[in-house]
Amino acid sequence: MDNIVSAPEPKVTTGSLPSSAKVYVSPEAAPDLKVPLREITLSSALEPPVRVYDTTGPYSDSSVKIDVRKGLARTRRAWVLERGGVEEYDGRPIAPIDNGNVKVAALQPFPNTVRPLRGLDSTPITQFEFARASVITKEMIYVAARENLGRKEMLATAEESLADGESFGAALPAFITPEFVRSEIAAGRAIIPANINHTELEPMIIGRNFLVKINANIGNSAV
Repeated sequence: MDNIVSAPEPKVTTGSLPSSAKVYVSPEAAPDLKVPLREITLSSALEPPVRVYDTTGPYSDSSVKIDVRKGLARTRRAWVLERGGVEEYDGRPIAPIDNGNVKVAALQPFPNTVRPLRGLDSTPITQFEFARASVITKEMIYVAARENLGRKEMLATAEESLADGESFGAALPAFITPEFVRSEIAAGRAIIPANINHTELEPMIIGRNFLVKINANIGNSAV
């Protein structure tokens, strides 16, 4: 591409958050996974820290160096390739329409551009297709661990806590298993947004029987 204008490196806010720490858990079903949680320190020293859902991504991990031009690490790409049924192909070059129809000279090249993936024949590639085929993916294992937070330590009182309130038709178990995740996706009651070409994302599940009930994209786009 000719006449590329050099622009200063964009910055993004990173670093730890006050009174809390980013921690990781590794599920038994896939010990190689690192599932993020946020551990919040309470004002009373007599109370143990409380773990909550962490949506801050690698930006709040002080051990991760963020380079906006290089983008986030594509952790899930290895999971997708491991499952097979996909191939790389030559994608099209960046065009003005991808960035608000700016002039060609203002388009910025990115050093981490990888060849996109596409599915082969009728091989499953979506989480829904895998769930319908009774296959538990690493994404399903990941979100099960993320949903549980500290439930494993509180199983003795979990049933009592679930009974204390109105379920409004939900069917939340005391402990979230990868199989429960798979069954909810297969039944069409939940989704994991996990496009095979967005492998930098941290899997999360959205559905009536999970912590996140509704997902919405609110914003302004030129495309």
